[in-house]
Amino acid sequence: MTTPQRYAALLRGINVGGHKKVPMAGLRTLLTELGHGDARTYLQSGNAVFTSSQADPDALAAGIADALRGRYGFEVGVLVRDHAYLQAVIDACPFPSADLEPKQLHVIYLARTLTPADLTKLDPAAFHPERFQPGDRAVYLHTPDGLGRSRLAAPLTRAIPKTAGPATSRNWNTVVRLAEMTAGE
Repeated sequence: MTTPQRYAALLRGINVGGHKKVPMAGLRTLLTELGHGDARTYLQSGNAVFTSSQADPDALAAGIADALRGRYGFEVGVLVRDHAYLQAVIDACPFPSADLEPKQLHVIYLARTLTPADLTKLDPAAFHPERFQPGDRAVYLHTPDGLGRSRLAAPLTRAIPKTAGPATSRNWNTVVRLAEMTAGE
């Protein structure tokens, strides 16, 4: 039997503006009913950590998405990532995360890595001083005035091709906290 591994499930677009409501207690229950252990949630925006002996994050994500559809009656994009990936995203950050306020730095998680051609229609110079940098199944976004005032966030999100699968953004505090939670801390 495979030793259970700790994963983070990142749900896209739930509990925003009163739409697609998924109570966090309900999400923990759903994960437990799927046979996952130690289900915990972080914030109200669709972050869950759990253990599973299943080794395929994509299969885990599909199972969670199917269960959410069955329970709540709507589609939810789900990405599942292990601790090694989450920590690698932190370690590969192209921006000086230690020198920035967490509200200035975001990661858009994707199902696949973008190719150089994917974002060619977006002119980075047009959004200066805001910046973005693709990574491994992620895009780093630096917004000096915060995401709420960003001129880049919406065009960047629109530029990400649908073939990249579900895309869901997390601020730097959440990025770091999910890595900590999947480490078992």
